[in-house]
Amino acid sequence: MLEHLHIKNVALIQECALHFGRGLNILTGETGAGKSMVIDSLHFALGGKESKDFLRKNESSAVVEALFVTKNEKVSLFLEEHGIPVETDGSVLIQRTMQASGRTMARINGSMTTAGMLKELAEELLDIYGQHEHQSLLNPAKHITLLDRFCGDKITPILQEYQQCYAEKKQMQKQLQMLCGSEGDRAQRLDILRFQCDEIAEAALYEGEEEELLQQKRRFSSVEKRMRLSMQGVNLLYEGSMEQASICDGLGEAVQMLQEVVELDDTLQPLLERMDSLYMQIEDAARDWKHYTQELEADPDALQNIEERLQTIYRLKRKYGGSISAVLAFYDKVCAELELLENSEEKVAELEQNIQQLCLQMETLAQKISKIRKSTAEQVQAQVEEALHDMQMPQAKFLISIQNRKQFHIDGTDLVEFLISPNAGEDLKPLSKIASGGEMSRVMLALKTVLVDADEIGTFVFDEIDTGVSGKTARKVGEKMHVLAKKRQILCITHLPQIAAMADNHYRIEKHVDHGRTVTMVEELDEETSCMEIARLMGGENITDTTLAAAKELCLEKRK
Repeated sequence: MLEHLHIKNVALIQECALHFGRGLNILTGETGAGKSMVIDSLHFALGGKESKDFLRKNESSAVVEALFVTKNEKVSLFLEEHGIPVETDGSVLIQRTMQASGRTMARINGSMTTAGMLKELAEELLDIYGQHEHQSLLNPAKHITLLDRFCGDKITPILQEYQQCYAEKKQMQKQLQMLCGSEGDRAQRLDILRFQCDEIAEAALYEGEEEELLQQKRRFSSVEKRMRLSMQGVNLLYEGSMEQASICDGLGEAVQMLQEVVELDDTLQPLLERMDSLYMQIEDAARDWKHYTQELEADPDALQNIEERLQTIYRLKRKYGGSISAVLAFYDKVCAELELLENSEEKVAELEQNIQQLCLQMETLAQKISKIRKSTAEQVQAQVEEALHDMQMPQAKFLISIQNRKQFHIDGTDLVEFLISPNAGEDLKPLSKIASGGEMSRVMLALKTVLVDADEIGTFVFDEIDTGVSGKTARKVGEKMHVLAKKRQILCITHLPQIAAMADNHYRIEKHVDHGRTVTMVEELDEETSCMEIARLMGGENITDTTLAAAKELCLEKRK
């Protein structure tokens, strides 16, 4: 259930904190006071999209926090799968912020998350229904999904197995279509594949080749410079010139001089040994450098071959991928498709046999699914009719039509549509033929009442679904909500006193001007102020003794 909702800087709401209890939570207030802002805020917190007008004027950010407490195992599993901390008390704290730029940020139990993840989680936490959602109920394509929710765990594993077979069949049919295309298309495709295979195979690429070639290119491109510098260095060290002796010659003369000194003073013998060793090392290094220089030779052909090889690699990368590894992966894929097409007759027979086996398996699963739906539909029909009768539609007939489409679809072979006859003597018709918004609201409430035992969702939200309902019918709708609220937490925005009187927790939403700005406030009402608010709903702002007495009478009837 939803325990707390904190809203800050949302439209007319500067800041408010609501504590919701179990049972029926009623929100009332004058038209335009901001009742729907509370539901919009909750919708936003759970991943819904809002415009920049959602942010209060002149504020930098809007924040909505929602605290749920739930024992729904699907919620815990969702949190674990996404690496979000799971609280031992079952609490789920959701926080979402909108910046002035329109950018939003969200957290679940302190962990950053996305709007998509919030929406997925919201499906297990609460169900919001408002006037705009009539369109969903009026769309027959949605009815099969709703019926499957009634079926619950009885249908889920079988439907999942069927859908897996359906996906495999679609993939095989795609391959079959490719293999069984026209001869011209097939021959053209074979030519393209063979060319691609031959072109890549002939290139004989390997991982790391491009890096090796670039390194070789740098070496061959610098031959002339390396030769020039090496010759100059060898001359300086070893060869010398007409104008200047080499370093080796100069060092040799110095060693000879030091030898003569040592003959006169042997204390310099260690220095002589060091100088002699240095001379031999430099002479040896000079010879190696000279040898390196003699072997250097410009090879324009080798450089050209490297350039041509690199161009081949660049061309294949442009055509088949951004790297050698991508080209090789493309080659493997093309070879597999080529092998498939070249052995098409054998593969076609194999695919056709596999598709036939899958169809038999799907037919068996579809029959099981259909049987579960029909059995469940009979129970739901009776329960929905009973609920409609309780809400002043005593002659209403409700039917879940299940027809066989004789073709496989993602959800089976059933065509499901909800039909209704609101009044005696009328034929059963699609829900879209219902003209009255009040009747549509009661149908939805009846479906929710039945669904409550087949759903783990802990909170239902009704946003003014009582439109078009009044008088005794409104009383019956309120009673139905009161009964439903014994099993689930309900948040309901209403303008009807008959429904408000059924509240377990009552909140009044009103607006006033503070320092030149309009501000929406939310106040939790006690028993006395709740009766006063119900009296206002009955008779307007001028509350009389008569309306107050009538309001108290409505509140007393809830306790009977």
